Amino acid sequence: MRIVSALLAGTLLASSVPTLAKSTISDRAEARLAKALDGRTAGKPVDCIQLHDIDSTEVFDRTAILYRTIGGKLYVNRPKSGLSSLDSNDILLTKSWTPELCSVDTVHLLDRTSRFETGFVGLGEFVPYTKAVAAR
Repeated sequence: MRIVSALLAGTLLASSVPTLAKSTISDRAEARLAKALDGRTAGKPVDCIQLHDIDSTEVFDRTAILYRTIGGKLYVNRPKSGLSSLDSNDILLTKSWTPELCSVDTVHLLDRTSRFETGFVGLGEFVPYTKAVAAR
């Protein structure tokens, strides 16, 4: 009976490890994102941003994509689908037939080493973040 109880306890513990690891990854990503947005204020979400304004992107594992624009504004996109595939080690491949990136678009994820597709995310709304203006 002790052996069965020990095996059952071990199985339950092992099955909770992946969930624990996922929440830890997301928690770390949320903390990194909060640090990147420190000192900025969220604006009204928009459906699209101009592709030519995007200066760089940063992926926060299983959490969000941060788009930095030439004007210094940041946009956070929390994809509506595919979050489990979102990995900071992947390359974002965006195919667009318009000059905008919109909340109805998908972004394919490619492994940085092999260049094989690892998944995709369905984008959500873009939340703009701007630096708070200091009072004079």
